[in-house]
Amino acid sequence: MSRIALKSAREIEVMRRAGGLVAETFRVLEPFVKPGVTLKELDRLAEEHIRKAGATPAYLGYGPRNNPFPGTICASVNEVICHGIPDGRELQDGDILGMDIGVLLDGYYGDACYTYTVGEVSAEVRGLVDTTRACLQAGLDVVKPGARTGDIGHAIQTLAESRGYGVVREYTGHGVGKRLHEEPTIYHWGARYTGLKLQPGMVFTIEPMINLGTPETRLLPDGWTVVTADQRPSAQFEHTLVVTPRGYDVLTL
Repeated sequence: MSRIALKSAREIEVMRRAGGLVAETFRVLEPFVKPGVTLKELDRLAEEHIRKAGATPAYLGYGPRNNPFPGTICASVNEVICHGIPDGRELQDGDILGMDIGVLLDGYYGDACYTYTVGEVSAEVRGLVDTTRACLQAGLDVVKPGARTGDIGHAIQTLAESRGYGVVREYTGHGVGKRLHEEPTIYHWGARYTGLKLQPGMVFTIEPMINLGTPETRLLPDGWTVVTADQRPSAQFEHTLVVTPRGYDVLTL
């Protein structure tokens, strides 16, 4: 438990500002998520907005020195599960785009992800996106003091698998604060009554990655892009939240 940094009221308010900027950046980008727009253009708009607000893009340059992440946003299209590089690819009608945005503001991080539909998508893909959004909410709904991290994973896994979807195992939610990735680790699968007991002041993300097919993943040679092993679509939603005495409060709204 000593590794879990409980945040003070002051820290939470700073993180709420960071999270608010993340949410605001999504609102700025959303009108541009349409056929013909490139991922690189969305990335440029995001960086411009974040820097204008006096913040730093959290992902740009993140990672190992010999292969830092090259974008402000993670832009994951269709079969890309997470960490998609924002390049010159144009969005097409029927695509889905998982857009992950992180910022560093006044020494604290905010982090969230939304999956957008581009133009008209199939009913099958729409069902995936809607279920993934519902999985995030199912995880949030069990957050309260005394609940355990396994309860979060169990709620997400139960919903997703009941509808025939695969739950990605290798990539998880995480604590957030002065570092982008802190303890605790939040699995999106698991058993009830297991894992770390939640306490007020804990700040972490819940970010289920749900696949239309199997849960298996594959890392591309660029060292960042993670795709579904069966090449079927994947969706993700994420919020940063704080555990409160009565439940939780989302900081990325």
